[in-house]
Amino acid sequence: MSGIAALLLQLGHEVRGSDKVSTVETDRLQRLGLRFHQQHRAEDASDADLIVFSSAIRSDNPILVSARDSGKPLIRRAEALAAIMRAKRGIVIAGMHGKTTTSAMVAHVLREGGLHPSHYVGAEIPILGTNAHWDPRGEHFVAEGDESDGTLRCFHPKHALILNIEEEHLDFYPDLAAIEKVFAQLIEQTSGTIFYNADDASAARLCANHDAAISYGFSESADYRGANVELRDFASLFCVYRRGQQLGEAVLNVPGRHNVENAVGVIALGTELGIPFEKIAVSLRKFQHARRRFEIKYKSDRFLLIDDYAHHPTEIRATLKTARSIGRKRVLTMFQPHRYSRTKALCKEFGRAFDDADRVVVTDVYPASEAPIAGISGKTIADEMATHGHRGVSYQPHFESVYREVGNILDSGDLIVSLGAGNIHEQLSILAADLVIAEKLKAIIGEGGDVRLYEPLSKHTTLRVGGPAQFWVEPRTENAFAELIRFCRQENLPLFVIGRGSNLLVRDGGIRGVVVHPCGGDFDKIKIDGNEISAGVGAKLRQVAYAGKAAGLGGLEWMEGIPGAVGGSLRMNAGAMGAQTFENVVRVRYLDENGEAHTKGRDELEVHYRNFPLLENNFAVSAVFRGEPAPTEEIVRKLEASQEKRRTTQPAAKSAGCIFKNPDSCPAGKLVDELGLKNSRIGKARVSEVHGNFIVNDGGATAVEMLELIEKIKATARAKRGIELETEVQIVGEPA
Repeated sequence: MSGIAALLLQLGHEVRGSDKVSTVETDRLQRLGLRFHQQHRAEDASDADLIVFSSAIRSDNPILVSARDSGKPLIRRAEALAAIMRAKRGIVIAGMHGKTTTSAMVAHVLREGGLHPSHYVGAEIPILGTNAHWDPRGEHFVAEGDESDGTLRCFHPKHALILNIEEEHLDFYPDLAAIEKVFAQLIEQTSGTIFYNADDASAARLCANHDAAISYGFSESADYRGANVELRDFASLFCVYRRGQQLGEAVLNVPGRHNVENAVGVIALGTELGIPFEKIAVSLRKFQHARRRFEIKYKSDRFLLIDDYAHHPTEIRATLKTARSIGRKRVLTMFQPHRYSRTKALCKEFGRAFDDADRVVVTDVYPASEAPIAGISGKTIADEMATHGHRGVSYQPHFESVYREVGNILDSGDLIVSLGAGNIHEQLSILAADLVIAEKLKAIIGEGGDVRLYEPLSKHTTLRVGGPAQFWVEPRTENAFAELIRFCRQENLPLFVIGRGSNLLVRDGGIRGVVVHPCGGDFDKIKIDGNEISAGVGAKLRQVAYAGKAAGLGGLEWMEGIPGAVGGSLRMNAGAMGAQTFENVVRVRYLDENGEAHTKGRDELEVHYRNFPLLENNFAVSAVFRGEPAPTEEIVRKLEASQEKRRTTQPAAKSAGCIFKNPDSCPAGKLVDELGLKNSRIGKARVSEVHGNFIVNDGGATAVEMLELIEKIKATARAKRGIELETEVQIVGEPA
């Protein structure tokens, strides 16, 4: 509709328009003179001489109702376009697939050939400037003909280019015969030449016997034939023959064998209109895709993201074949089916269309104003693909989670393509924006480190609960960690540090920003120097305890009973068996909020029960602990005692450790036991029967369930004992 409005404005008409929302396109048209209304109200069109509407507009639209009641003329979009075209020699490009790209290609070639064509194309066309343009200097008008609602029969062009004909739009047509009938009428109403694809059975059957028909394609019998096709990354090299005589070699600046075939049709049309082949070849080399037609959204040495409008099985096969030909390691696909009727009618064909994709995430159907059909969803296609034998398909019913599911399986060398005529490109755009940052993070930490998008934090907490980290980063060196801190500060990115993930409850929405997991390299090192043991924040506490045993140093045995790492132990001043972390700490090395390194001795540190304030805004990188020389037998005995206490007093099931701080009046575990709350549950979250201060995950628990159970315990303690329990577990992240 925006193209019709633009053409009418350029022809000097007064144009008004309405839609539910304003867009960049409506803003552009207003600058050209459009009077735009952001609602459909009858009074805004009361003095209009003519109402033009699209097939997407419902019959009860107030403007249409008012116009019908007053006897005002109403015409559909295609009728308006056909009327405008009558002032010139019309060239209609028709077919189920490739119309937009081919129409843009024809307009571009004619423009470069000096014919000054007017055009109307159904998408944004960067190389043409706009999707519609009226040029008073030329005699030709190039238009994309829409077959979806039968209005293709409205056109009476001079020439027609028929790309392909097959079953599609079965919400409107009962079968292929009905589709062919509409195309046959267009062919009959074309006064000049019919250019048709000789490789398409239906097009050839309808067009071959026409008096002024010219065929094109890869077939040996085609009048214009493409041959020796060579796909080169994002371009295609091919030879062109006219009735057996070689015209020359051409390079099409868009990928895909299907685009080469369409280009041969454009060459046939341009040549018959008198444009020299050499000029056409130069034009094709400069041609650029329409928006959402194999459009590059992000490109780097490691990743390539492509968006494509393909939503029919034939289009999907062609697009994925092109993606595969580019030569990246894997092809990952996010697909949004378009219309319930198409999903139902072509389910089997969809199931066979994704063979060139290594992984496919299918989300739910984009309805495009259709009412749902019982039993039909994105899962219908995912199941059909699995039945067909595809081993890499999954169904994601939550549209807003598609980019996360695809992003989390990315590996260097992958090509990711979004497919669909709805709004699936929005998910790819989010992924592309996050990849820009992820690539910068990877450059900071180097090849030794790791960066992952949307990493499930349930994999990295001892409770096995938590949504995704937007950016999961594993630096291996102190310098890399410092650079990360500086980058996040500069880019205003939140930064959160996680160790082994004990004493941590992450909400189901995960954590936005950068989640740093210092591990390996500098952070796992443990060194002995006399009575002192230095350890990186990634080292497990039990490893420190056993390093002390190997060096004959005691006093650290309590660490064996804590499942966390050094970093978490420092942050929480963790303790067990009557001991606390900072009773053994000699000094701590940390990075400040500017990434600068500092070292402080124990006497300089403010420490509280289960709290070390310094690490609220700073980041520990290592600590030095002091042990005391002790006989090996004594150390072993204490380690075994720690193991036994943990085994007999703590649950084996997945937990975060102690949930509540001990109130002054009574240990939290004893309080929960006395309140009769042991083994109480919400969903898969349950109070341990072994220790009342532990909540365990019985498998598949959510953070919401955990938090509800925590609140239940707190409310019961408040109501029955007047005790306000405080959580010891750190609760972070966003709700789902």
